[in-house]
Amino acid sequence: MTEIDKRRREFGDRLRLLRERAELTGHELAERAGWKQPKISKLETGKQTPTDSDVLAWCEATGATESATEQLRDDLRELKVTYDSWRRTQHEGSRARQQESVGLSSSAAVIRAVEVGVVPGLVQVPDYAREVFRLYSALNGTKADVEESVAARMQRQSVLYDTSKRIEILVAEAALRYPICPPEIMAAQLDRLGALVGMATVRFGVLPLDRRVPYMPLHGYTLFDGLALVENVTGEMRIRDEDEVATYHALTDQLWNAAAEGEEARSVLAALRSEL
Repeated sequence: MTEIDKRRREFGDRLRLLRERAELTGHELAERAGWKQPKISKLETGKQTPTDSDVLAWCEATGATESATEQLRDDLRELKVTYDSWRRTQHEGSRARQQESVGLSSSAAVIRAVEVGVVPGLVQVPDYAREVFRLYSALNGTKADVEESVAARMQRQSVLYDTSKRIEILVAEAALRYPICPPEIMAAQLDRLGALVGMATVRFGVLPLDRRVPYMPLHGYTLFDGLALVENVTGEMRIRDEDEVATYHALTDQLWNAAAEGEEARSVLAALRSEL
């Protein structure tokens, strides 16, 4: 059982306790809340994460106090934000995490990647990805399963050609200037990004260094439908809170307003390549 599964189960136990204290059966609670009975079971067993409105309806139906209701709502917000340390989750290497990304990308209808310090993994060429995984492993002291991780990352990229998905890749020019790879690898990476321009299944853009942005891009992130993944040096934060995820989507919309797309993006990439 994962940490998030455990926390959902514990939260469900608290909901069940409220129902039992109110001397309600699952069927009776469902009728009061206007739900179908299976939803009660899913929430109590942690198989479904409640929304804020679910918690409000549950507390109202069970006669919970105002303070108990607010505490549950606060705890729900924390439940929807989890943090995984790289050293804890990837001490045996990055392959498993990359395979998880394959699943996330395959199941999501909308993928929106915004990066300010590195080329997004979804569009990295193999040699660039190798360098990223090597640097990551060296810093965090995790198993260097570089080739296995690169293979999984390349497998994930098949979603770029899926016409049923909405895929957006937005990268800051600064990320394309950091020389984390030898010039010949950076040239290949820039060529790969250039091939995305005009691609029917992908929206690609660059945030030019001299372009005023509507908000400071403090870090990169990826949105998979209602999930936001935010990576930092030592771990990854997973945000499922509806309001917070909506803020990330709103920020992405604003950043696209400042982005170079189409031929303008191609010109930025060509200028960068000529400097190598």
